[in-house]
Amino acid sequence: MLVYPKIKTRLPGPKSKRIIKQDEKYVSPSYTRTHPVVIDRGEGAALWDVDGNRFLDFHSGIGVTSTGNVHPRVVAAAVRQMKRAMHVATADFYHQPVADLAKKVTSIAPGKGPKRVFFTNSGTEAVEAAFKLARYIRRRPRTIAFINAFHGRTMGSLSLTCSKQTQRKRFAPLVPEATHVPYAYCYRCPYNLSFPSCNFHCVQVIEDVYLDKVAPADEVAALIVEPIQGEGGYVVPPPGYHQRLKKMCEKNDILFIADEVQSGMGKTGKMFAIEHWDTTPDIIATAKALGSGLPIGAAIASSKLMSWDRGAHSTTFGGNPVACAAALETIKLLENGLMKNAERVGKVMMEELTRMMHRHDIIGDVRGKGLMIGAEIVRDKKSRKPAPDWADEIMMEAFRRGLMLLTAGPNTLRIVPPLIISEDQAMAGLSILEKSITAVESRKKK
Repeated sequence: MLVYPKIKTRLPGPKSKRIIKQDEKYVSPSYTRTHPVVIDRGEGAALWDVDGNRFLDFHSGIGVTSTGNVHPRVVAAAVRQMKRAMHVATADFYHQPVADLAKKVTSIAPGKGPKRVFFTNSGTEAVEAAFKLARYIRRRPRTIAFINAFHGRTMGSLSLTCSKQTQRKRFAPLVPEATHVPYAYCYRCPYNLSFPSCNFHCVQVIEDVYLDKVAPADEVAALIVEPIQGEGGYVVPPPGYHQRLKKMCEKNDILFIADEVQSGMGKTGKMFAIEHWDTTPDIIATAKALGSGLPIGAAIASSKLMSWDRGAHSTTFGGNPVACAAALETIKLLENGLMKNAERVGKVMMEELTRMMHRHDIIGDVRGKGLMIGAEIVRDKKSRKPAPDWADEIMMEAFRRGLMLLTAGPNTLRIVPPLIISEDQAMAGLSILEKSITAVESRKKK
């Protein structure tokens, strides 16, 4: 069903106000709520609040509801399993859903040969599993990660995260020997070079400087990288980048870990974003969209690599049978049309956003693949000075007009709708977004 925004009350409405007041009394203040509204239900690419206001969903629960909210086939699969067993402790007991999902997940992951998977509850746990596996197998203490990367909030993955100060502040000491290096952020090249004439200087400097003087290569277990940086600003590296990183890793016997927690599961038009660079990781961490909203993540590696001893790593809820059933149905939907839809609609959206960039001086850059798109907001195109306050204003202006989206990095509008979104809905959302940009832009000119 194609539904479009309809705002009936001032935001937040009276029912939302009452619930928000209760929430703020009892819920941890560490949550970063931005939209003053209480979501009541969702369907497809639409969300309703408790006051009956209807919004178009351009955030999909931070890239989670890939098949849209309450997809009937995912709901049916989950309900069928709930009627059989809601929980089986995968660490101690065998069950069919986890065996079926493991077979399917390992078959869709890049790379030839037999693979194994460790199931988790979340993205940060998937990263923790990958992090621990690399250290366990390589018996080396160091890891290379990237500036502006986000890998999670638990202490191991937080040690690899380098996105925002507030995420790490007052949590030291973190897990030691994580070295952060610049990412291929071509719009804001940390070396003030230009692609392709730079000849991947940002990769070469890792080998020539960091692996020589900071983190000796023979002490580095793994390099962990997001194929497309998520929280860092939806930064898409240039063609050839990940191939060069992988070649460097192979040369130095360093494991290549792809963090596909946000970029994976079809949203870029391929099952895993790393496939756009024709690169096979040694370990893949994924989560978010894997279960269409039910909590499940996975760390995937070759059978030879995932050979740690019995009891070396475990979980109580990871591989929950209900989440496994939802994930199996999610993958079927992705393979049977939703990935193609992401590719097709994403291309249309990128084209329209590029035209919008030419019409608005405060849109500095548009980048993305499939339905994982970022629009970077700047003071002006010439200076490229980041405008995080304007990005936040545009986000809230769009919200008041019935479009829900979030930001990423300090100043990028994050556009990641459910993969079931139609072209008409996508264009309706972009129309609201442009009106919001125009409104903010006009206010700034006064």
